[in-house]
Amino acid sequence: MRVALFATCVNDAVHPATAVATVKLLERLGVEVDFPAAQTCCGQPQFNTGYRRETEPLVHRTARAFAGYDYVVTPSGSCVAMVRDNYPRIGRKARAEGRGDTLADASDSLVPRTFELTEFLVDVLGLTDVGAYFPHEVTYHPSCHGLRMLGLGERPRRLLEAVKGLNLVELPGAEECCGFGGTFAVKNPDVSAAMGADKIRNSLSTGAEVLCGADNSCLMHLGGMLRRQGAPQRALHIAEILASTEEEPLV
Repeated sequence: MRVALFATCVNDAVHPATAVATVKLLERLGVEVDFPAAQTCCGQPQFNTGYRRETEPLVHRTARAFAGYDYVVTPSGSCVAMVRDNYPRIGRKARAEGRGDTLADASDSLVPRTFELTEFLVDVLGLTDVGAYFPHEVTYHPSCHGLRMLGLGERPRRLLEAVKGLNLVELPGAEECCGFGGTFAVKNPDVSAAMGADKIRNSLSTGAEVLCGADNSCLMHLGGMLRRQGAPQRALHIAEILASTEEEPLV
């Protein structure tokens, strides 16, 4: 099995510990992971802002970077959703405009091999207990892309429930958007901040030590708000929890 890590821009620039934890976790489970150095942005910011043509070279680049791998795994539901939902749209649009099939071919080659981390663990490896140890109270925020576009469902929760020592606390209003939404937060900062404040209020009401998610874009938004409030709760990606063990506890 040839597996490539798609680290993503947010993790590479802001949360590298999540990418490291993903590799650590997968290697502990016997999966050999490569990191194709040619990978870069998937094009989601450009596409979501309306620059479809400017996104097209990134579709080609991403497909080339991950060519030859059986699986492409990433700890980011939003980037997986970009590849699996929007790449085919880009390919179909280019074909309809009479600009050939190369974009559609690039999309078709990549889509079925691209998995969000919890999908890969549960659906491909067939695991929910990954041997993790994390003796803390945790509440889980399902991001919009994972919840609505990928249909991750109970996969992240099942993984968290199997972690030794972890007490999973229900998050009120869990399915409500946190307000980040990528460029939405830039274009509509007041609305974004108000939505984030609602999510933080609900999260703090649980008394949990950790607000967990599977998308660092959401956690960057929520974690920043928690820090500015001086709240006794931290935001943490699920990969970092699942990578933690009794022998190598998360610091």
